Amino acid sequence: MRTHRVVTVVGDHLPVFEMAVPCEVFGIHRPEIPSWSYEHVVATARPRPIPAGNGLLITPQAGLEAIATADTVLIPGWSAPDRYVEPEVIDALVAAHHRGARLVSVCTGAFALAATGLLDGRRATTHWMHADELAARHPAITVDPTVLYIDEGSILSSAGTAAGIDLCLHLVRCDLGAEAANRVARRMVVPPHRDGGQAQFVQTPVPPGADDDILGPVLAWMAEHLDEALTVDELAARATVSPRTFARRFVEVTGTTPIQWLLAQRVLRARALLESTNLPIERIAHECGFSTGAGLRTHFQRLVGASPAGYRRAFRSDLAS
Repeated sequence: MRTHRVVTVVGDHLPVFEMAVPCEVFGIHRPEIPSWSYEHVVATARPRPIPAGNGLLITPQAGLEAIATADTVLIPGWSAPDRYVEPEVIDALVAAHHRGARLVSVCTGAFALAATGLLDGRRATTHWMHADELAARHPAITVDPTVLYIDEGSILSSAGTAAGIDLCLHLVRCDLGAEAANRVARRMVVPPHRDGGQAQFVQTPVPPGADDDILGPVLAWMAEHLDEALTVDELAARATVSPRTFARRFVEVTGTTPIQWLLAQRVLRARALLESTNLPIERIAHECGFSTGAGLRTHFQRLVGASPAGYRRAFRSDLAS
């Protein structure tokens, strides 16, 4: 199995959490995932202890020469004075991109990536607090502060802090499939997907804090009965509230309507089945609560941006059976 080398590049005054995310996702050996092939190192322009947040000193393992053999180069939050990026870092990132490496930024790491010019003419994101600054400094970039992450193929960027987890899990998902990403997420005790306007959906249907709400048991029940025809009246009765109260409270807790929530969860379930089984499309449609394969195809295309068959070709796991 070929090793996939991930190099996280850091600068002075780096945010500790953003740096820790790729270390956690890619730097831990995971024997429970047979296809796991990542090797991870932390690099900097001048190998030495560098200042980080909260009075910490971080000692990277390598210098920029590590980038020359990287398959993925990840840049976490970049807090160097006035966003300064050393010329040698820029040169190393550009060279990596030209030879086909994948470049990834987390939070304000987008400023380091932007300094290379490789984001010009592309969409990118960063923490919403710094989006205006990124757009002002680099007007050739289309900055979108409303999403968790943006995948432009060989160049990807995420919003702040926890969105780095979403993006790193997305990378695992693209490389090794949904089952591997789900196993990493379970070990980290985070949802494999979050709703961020990028065809991402909440894997754990009950939002944080919903357990003590009137909707908690109903949401859990809905998730277990996605293959059934469910109505708002029936769900409201299960919650022992009026349909109007149920619909209003549902939006407050989940941020969406009961019907749209069901559609999103059904499509998410369909994605998992497409990735991990060889079931026919029509069978998957019925398993997920769509009356026909055509119904599944319509909603799948709308929410995911791909057909079920095309999605299966792209993301089918080696574990499918």
